[in-house]
Formats: sequence, structure tokens, C-alpha cells
Amino acid sequence: MNSYDWLQIICFFVVLLALIKPLGSFMAHVYQGERTFLSPLLVPCENLLYRICGVDKESEMDWKRYAGAMVLFNLVLFAALFVMLLTQHLLPLNPQKFPAFTWQLALNTAISFVTNTNWQAYSGESVASYFTQMVGLTVHNFVSAATGMAVVIALIRGFARRRTSLLGNFWVDMTRGTLYILLPLSLVGAIFLVSQGVIQNFSAYRTVPLLQAVTYDKPKLDATGNPLKDANGNAVTERITAKEVTIPMGPVASQEVIKELGTNGGGFFNANSAHPFENPTPLSHYVEILLILLIPGALTYTFGVMVGNTRQGWTLLGVMLALLIISFGVLQGVESSGNPLVAKLGVQGANLEGKEVRFGLAGTSLFEVAATGTSCGAVAAMHDSLTPIGGMVPLGLILLGEIVFGGVGSGLYTMLAFAVIAVFVSGLMIGRTPEYLGKKIEVREMWMSITTILTAGIMVLVLSGIAFLVPAAVASMANPGAHGLSEVIYAFASMANNNGSAFAGLNANVNFYNLAGSLAMIAGRYVPAIAVLAMAGSLAEKKYIPPSLGTLPTDKVPFALWLSLVILIVGALTFFPALAMGPIVEHLTMPGGN
Repeated sequence: MNSYDWLQIICFFVVLLALIKPLGSFMAHVYQGERTFLSPLLVPCENLLYRICGVDKESEMDWKRYAGAMVLFNLVLFAALFVMLLTQHLLPLNPQKFPAFTWQLALNTAISFVTNTNWQAYSGESVASYFTQMVGLTVHNFVSAATGMAVVIALIRGFARRRTSLLGNFWVDMTRGTLYILLPLSLVGAIFLVSQGVIQNFSAYRTVPLLQAVTYDKPKLDATGNPLKDANGNAVTERITAKEVTIPMGPVASQEVIKELGTNGGGFFNANSAHPFENPTPLSHYVEILLILLIPGALTYTFGVMVGNTRQGWTLLGVMLALLIISFGVLQGVESSGNPLVAKLGVQGANLEGKEVRFGLAGTSLFEVAATGTSCGAVAAMHDSLTPIGGMVPLGLILLGEIVFGGVGSGLYTMLAFAVIAVFVSGLMIGRTPEYLGKKIEVREMWMSITTILTAGIMVLVLSGIAFLVPAAVASMANPGAHGLSEVIYAFASMANNNGSAFAGLNANVNFYNLAGSLAMIAGRYVPAIAVLAMAGSLAEKKYIPPSLGTLPTDKVPFALWLSLVILIVGALTFFPALAMGPIVEHLTMPGGN
């Protein structure tokens, strides 16, 4: 990294940390129903929505009613999007006359966007109409993000409240998260992105002639979309000469900002945030990274404010920040070193294959760790082109459970589940009943925390194993051996942890991945969320226990180090064998040309 790269990175983190406290404080006021500077404008709108929907904002719910409302709301949203995708060809704002989605792809896509995963087994500019992009996908980017935020707020109330079964009102939390937080930030962000050159229009796609014809070999596909192979197992290709190119248009800025802000991911274009219409300038690049990390980071301060001890929030933020910076350093280091086989040819320097060269290696590395540390699948590079250890960094961040900084809401509640486990284990070590934020951590809380943390991991390992036994799933792999293993594990890790990014090289638009991936996304989203709400209900009913000499201080550096160790140990025990057979084997065989 040169001095310019260092300056960019340092300035970025300074700006991020400067915004966390004011935004976190604002969100605490919003969710506690306190007056904010937006109240004169938005309170009438909020009350009108309650009257239309028949919601009593003063009526609170226990954890079962809260979870039931969340599941019911998401089920209705899923059904609406599923029907929209199946009838896309009948709906307006479809200048390209795109046909309807197949039911398998519609099912996978609807589940993907409802669960805040935004996994895309398709190219957005090739199959999705403007109506689908706006009314379907963009709307779900708002409500799926607000759902995650509502769940973590309920958990925070569980820690903060005493001897009650009430955790708030799901409909109120959803409304306030969308109306006061996501909408205003998205409006400002969209205007900024348009100023940088992100497009926002309803024009038909434009076909323009090339200055020079381009000839290339295109792989032939069978009826299921898999590459055809000859008798020797080699890919069958056909020679194509292109004399013109089609430039897609669309309302991109409005979707781009909420896909980053809500840690949704899912690009308007297949190239995602590497596409110049989504991410045109170095300034837009860094602002988009900032949008990805902003709300998950600020929620840690919201947590501290609502439990009455802001140092608790800063401690969690410190753990997240340390893991993010370490991941960035490793990715930047291995990609700067490049491939030793290329170096032997006399070509020295970084591995720039698949990188966004407009923003440099450091800018690209920062985007990748931000997008995979959170549940935002937006990417600015092709992970398939990373070196083996470089590819293991985003894969590892996803497998840790999306806690660096994690998805909006889901990242913090997963981190709190890790904190509960860390406190419980430390209590066992000293022979004392563990306490966290004045609440005893007992068997029920441990079960819910373990469920939250291990659900996604179990889905990844089981479904990846099944994939290697299904011929159609194996045929979808473009690369054999260790790299192909990494592609499959990454796909299920991305879906089960609701990230949505892809390693590339894997044709995921086949029945197996559409259906198995749908199962992974549902389990990865709703099993932890319901477990978290159950834990919140249990915590809220407990009495407060004042700290004593035997209480483990959870707002100090030693606990932050212990929590980091617990996170890494759980990740290592769960996934090290899979990583050893994938990226580690590939790294060891790379010098031999394999």
C-alpha cells in the first residue's frame, strides 16, 4: 500500500467512527419513542399508518406474539413477491418485454429478498423488469432490513427490562425503523449517488455499435443452463463475433443505496458494485462502503444507550472493528503478493485479475471485507479470481456468522449470542453463575445462543455434503478439485448466512441450488431470529442482579479479547476441515501449477 492508500483507509475509518455515536443515539431515541428532529414531520405520517393498519402503538407483545407477527409479515411479503415474479410479463414498466421467472427461480428469489439475503441466481439486467426491481426487490430491501433491526431492538429490551414479558410492538418497531431511519438516509444517499453518475431512469435499453468488432469463444449451454462438454470432458464453445453492444438502463440509484444501507446486496446489474452505473467514482465507492457499515456499527451504540452503559456497545464495536481490520490486512497482503507462478514469468506485482482497477487494490479489498463481514452481498471484485487465501478471507467472514459488522440487526444479535456464550464459559471456569448486563445466563439462554450461532453452520455443512452427491449439482461446478469445493461451500455459506454474494464459477440457477438454497436461506434467517426473540423474552422476565466483586466486567479490554477468542474458536472448530480441503489445499498446490 502506498501513502495514498493509507490516507484513504485512515480517513474512511475516522469518518465511520465519527458517525456511529450520533446515528446510534438517534436510533435509540427513535426506538424508545422519544422526540427527534424528524418528529414534527414524521409523527403525523407514523400515526396515520397506525390508524390505516389498525395498530395500537401503546400495546406491547411478548416474545411469541412478536415472533408470530414477524413471521406472518414476512410470509405475506414473500407471497406478494413470488406472485409478482411469476406475472412479471403482465405488469407495467417492462420495456424489454422480459418473460416471467420460472417457479423455481421465483421461489428462490422471493425467499432471498424476504430474508435479507439477496442471493441472485440470475443477471438482473437480463431478466428483471423495472417494476420488479422497484416495487418488488427495492421494497423488500427496506422491509427485510427493518425486520432485522426490530429483532435486535427486542433483544436489547430483553436485557434492559426487568420482570416483564413484554418486548415492544413489532409493527411499531418496523414502522419506525423504516420511516425514521432507512427512508431518510436512503433519500439523501440516492441523491448523492445520482450526483456521482449512478443512473436513475425508465429508458429502454440502448444498442450502440462497437468501434471495432470483437470475436470470442462462448461456452455452449444445455437446456438446464449447464456448460456442454465433449467426450474428453472439455467445454464445448462456439465462436461469436460482436459488432454492437446493449447498454442496460433503469432506476438504479434508488435500489443501490438501500441495498448497501440495509446490508441487502443484490445488484441491479450482474457485475454488482463493479458496474460503473452502480458505482461510478472513487467517492461513490467509499460512500457505498460507508453505507454498508454505518447502521450495523451505529446499532452497537444504540445497544449501549438502551441498556444504560455505552461502554458495553463500544466493547462490541471494538471486537467487530478489530476483526474487520485484521481481515482487510490479510486480504490486502495476499493479493498484493500475487501468484508466485506469475512472478516466475517475470511479472511482479499484485494479483489484479477480477479486481476493480478504477479504485485500486486497497479500495477493492476494503469493499470485499465490508460486504462479506456484513450480510451485504454487494461486491466490487470477482471472488473466484482471488488467490486461495484471499478467497478464504471473505468466505471465513461469512462463516463466522456475519458479525463483522454483520447485517443490520442480525449482526448485533449474533454478536450478543457470542457474548452470552463467552460469559457462560467464563463463569464455568471460575465456578460462578454467569451474569451479563445484570441478568443470569442459564440453560435456556445458552440453548438459544447456540441455536443462533450454529444453525447456519449446520446448514452449510449438510447441504454442501449433499451437493457433492447430486449429479446435477456437481455438473454445475465449472472448476474441479479444491477450488470447486470452495465454490460450493461459499454458495451455501452465503445463502445460509444471508449474505448473497457468490464465488462465481458455479451455475446456481438449477433446481438443486434453487431449492436447497431456499431452505438454507429460510433456516439461516428465521431459526436464529426466533431463537433470539425467545432469549429476549426469557431475559426480560429475570430480575436485575447488581454487579459484585465476582461479576465478570464485560465492558473492558480483557472481555473483548476473550470474546474474540471464543468467536475464532467456534469458527475454527466448525469449519476448519472444510477450509483445509478447499482454499488451504489450493494454496499449498498453487506453486505446482494445480
